[in-house]
Amino acid sequence: MKQSFAHAFSGLFQAIRRERNLRIHLVCALVVIALGLLLQIGPIEWGLLLLTIGCVISAELFNSALEAVVDLASPEFHALAKTSKDIAAAAVLVLALFSVSIGLLILGPPLWELVFDR
Repeated sequence: MKQSFAHAFSGLFQAIRRERNLRIHLVCALVVIALGLLLQIGPIEWGLLLLTIGCVISAELFNSALEAVVDLASPEFHALAKTSKDIAAAAVLVLALFSVSIGLLILGPPLWELVFDR
């Protein structure tokens, strides 16, 4: 079991080093967490935000893994390989856009109150 965790963390650290978009998602996650702490959101809101963050990061990891497998299987350009990679990237994009919506619904009102209703 210890070996499984070691492999999983190795994969995570490799992805962080190699995947620019994953690093962007992680920075966004840190900003959201900081805002949540600043705005003192409740436990249900924390649960929704953390679930959303976990989903986006997981989707980006799946996308990166799929891209690596496609590159291995099809080192030369192939239209189906491009389609597969584009669709996986689109899945991450859709999830990220919905995540922004969730973040705005949760953090928007208290942030607005903090900034404009002083």
